[in-house]
Parts: sequence; structure tokens; C-alpha cells
Amino acid sequence: MSAAPSTPSASAPPGPPELTYVYAVTPPAPSVRRLLPGLTGVGGRPVTLLHAPGGDPGPVTLVISDVPRREWDEDALRARFEDLHWLEDAARRHHAVIEALAAHTTVLPLRLATLYEGHAGALDVLRAQGQEFATRLARLSGHTEYGVKVYVRPTAPVEVTAPPDAGAPAEAAGAGPGRAYLRARRSQRQAHEDHYRQARLAAERLAAVAGRFAVERVGHPLQSGPLTAASPGENVLNDACLVPDAEVDAFTSALEGAVRDLPGVLLEVTGPWAPYSFAASPPPPPAG
Repeated sequence: MSAAPSTPSASAPPGPPELTYVYAVTPPAPSVRRLLPGLTGVGGRPVTLLHAPGGDPGPVTLVISDVPRREWDEDALRARFEDLHWLEDAARRHHAVIEALAAHTTVLPLRLATLYEGHAGALDVLRAQGQEFATRLARLSGHTEYGVKVYVRPTAPVEVTAPPDAGAPAEAAGAGPGRAYLRARRSQRQAHEDHYRQARLAAERLAAVAGRFAVERVGHPLQSGPLTAASPGENVLNDACLVPDAEVDAFTSALEGAVRDLPGVLLEVTGPWAPYSFAASPPPPPAG
């Protein structure tokens, strides 16, 4: 008896398509393509380029990773953003990709967890906003972001801590530890007010320096709360400046000179950074 022909087994239904995670927008530079094989993105995923199909990549490309939907869709992210260890790892990997790119080309960084519905969704954004991205990249070319922070130095604590005895005679309260305490408190208050006066003057001077050297300047929220416990004082200025690369040395020297005669404040200049503060906001994903 001949065997009956076997019936092909039904194929398993395809899984949900991956999402496309976008780190940044860059020009289609050969140096970027050579760099990518050595990069590892979020979740340990490979980093690749995505550009418009066809022979001409267009004025800009997207630096991407394809990530599993089950780990990166809205529901998954809502839970993962509560996991500080996961969030720190994702942020570090995101930042590492952008910093590596910035060392070789002009880069337009995008926010952590910028996600689209596969390559098609990301290409829709590229087609709609490609020229806008190209204009912004041209503006950023040859410029670097630097942070400028000013802190008010804390005043020295009052050394005489014993207040005058409320039950002592008036003539006794005017001398000894009581009088020294009042003098010390008055001196501390005056020093505190002087430090804030210097901080206002520093802010005016630094704004003038930024006006001379920076092509753009933005103010960030002042640092406060538990995470600033190790800071050198109260943060009263937290700016980001976009500075031409040829002017960096003159810019930093002018900043230092602006506060040299203001001992009540501390200047902190950070950078160079990829231009996070000056990146255009990425467009929202297509509806649905």
C-alpha cells in the first residue's frame, strides 16, 4: 500500500514586527558607516543606518536599532521606566552611541526611547522632516555644546553658637558670648547677601560672554533636591551654549575672567557635549 501524501503543516503565524529605535540624525557620512559595526545599542542590539530607499540616501540618515516590540512598546516602557537599573543602562547605551557619532560627524541627538512602527514608520518621518533635519544639522556643523553653571558659595557657619542668656541683665547681655554671637550672625547675613549680589553680577557678565561667542543659548532648570547634596553650593544658573569650535578657547577664557573677582560664586563649565540642548524635537509617530 502506498503511503498517503503528507499534508504540509500550517506555518506559525508571524510575530509582531519589531519597532525601530532612533538615536540620532546624521549626514550620510562614510565615517559613520565605518563606525557602526563597533557600536552596541540599547538592549545590546546592533546599530545601523536607515535612509531613503534608492541610490541617493538624501541629505540625512537615521541611526537606528531594531528592538523587540514586547520589550519596547508602550506597556513595556511604562513598567521599565520604573526600574532605575534598566533606565540607567538604556540611557548610558543611548548616550554612548550619540557620543561616538559626535566624535566623527555632526549629530542631531534624539530623546531616549524615540520609537517608530518599524522602518516604514521611521522612513515616513524622514521623508516628511528630512529637509528640516538637514537645515538643523547645517546649523550645528562646526559647533559644540558647553554647559555653564554658577553656584553661590555657602557662607561660613557662625562660630559663636551660644546666644545671649534671656535671663541675664541687659548690661551683661551686651557683652561676652551674646554680643559675639550677634556680631557673627550679622556678618554671616551680610556675606550671604554679598554672595547673592555677586551671583547676579556673574549672571549678567556670563550672559554678555555668551552673547559674544555662542550662536545659541538655552537655560535649563536649576539643579535642586537630594541629587545636589554634593554640589558646591546653591545652583543659580544652568545654561547651555552652542559655541563655534574655533571660539572654544576664547569662550572659556572669557567665562573664567568674568567671575575672577567674584569670590562668592563658583563657575563650572562642562563639555564638550553632543548638542542635546539644541536638537530639534523629533516628530511624533504616525497616528495608529
